[in-house]
Amino acid sequence: MKDLFSGEDHIVVALDDVCVNVSCGLHPWERHPERPTRLMISVRLYAPLATPRAADAPIIDYDTVRKRIRALESEGHIDLVESVADRIVESCFTDERVIACALSIRKPDIYNETRGAGIDLFRTRARWSAGQ
Repeated sequence: MKDLFSGEDHIVVALDDVCVNVSCGLHPWERHPERPTRLMISVRLYAPLATPRAADAPIIDYDTVRKRIRALESEGHIDLVESVADRIVESCFTDERVIACALSIRKPDIYNETRGAGIDLFRTRARWSAGQ
């Protein structure tokens, strides 16, 4: 991360625990469209802060990412939360100033003994662009 940020100031735009109901999972009980899986998705967008004050920085619109997350509910079954993350990452980089993003996806209802199961993912624009 040191090389990514090179000592520069950054603004981190956050969306916390966006709740959506998505047909997602490999288990047979997760494959019923009438009983979607609840996902809690959090996103961080990292952009260089070129001004001395955050209040003077251009606005990074997180609504694009929120809309993308909500659209997952109508996209049919998705086997893996990793695939869910890939779909969201693209929307994170629609603003050219965003140089990295971090996602957390949790299934809060999958196991009784845990608050949630899922993944965390950190992506840089450079690496994401190279994979397209």
